[in-house]
Amino acid sequence: MERRAFRIAQMQLRSVEDAQDAVQEAMFQLVKSYSARPPAEWTPLFYKILQSRIRDTQRRRKVRNRVLSFFGGQNEGGEDDMPDPIASAVDTAGRDPSEQVAQGEAMVALEEALSELPTRQREAFMLRILEGLDVEQTAKAMGCSEGSVKTHLSRAVHSLRKTLGEHWQ
Repeated sequence: MERRAFRIAQMQLRSVEDAQDAVQEAMFQLVKSYSARPPAEWTPLFYKILQSRIRDTQRRRKVRNRVLSFFGGQNEGGEDDMPDPIASAVDTAGRDPSEQVAQGEAMVALEEALSELPTRQREAFMLRILEGLDVEQTAKAMGCSEGSVKTHLSRAVHSLRKTLGEHWQ
């Protein structure tokens, strides 16, 4: 679960360090506040905490970037220029390089398309599709009704199909 949570955080925060911090803080908060709860509740609680940490980091970054831009520092996007260690990892499965390139292009296209989605649609898609939570767990993690999860997910899928075109399968 830690790797998937890290990937979700990294896709939203675009920073390895911020993603690691968000996942670690979410895990600590889960253990500290909810360890007495039944294990079946841990997954949606964890993702709710993680989404909260991601939003907090994005807010802090936005404020920091405004202050820095006022004083003439940092680039406009505020993003790190560090290489992505996941994208540069060696494939141990021994797949064909052309297949790897196609998958890499599809993943880049997916990440870009996800970044363009509204926050709630992106959260619903990532929790339901990438993380595999059911509708009830996703609703708990997002702090909304099951109907809202279905609506956000439907809109996200429709938008992604339109945006991704050839990469959508």
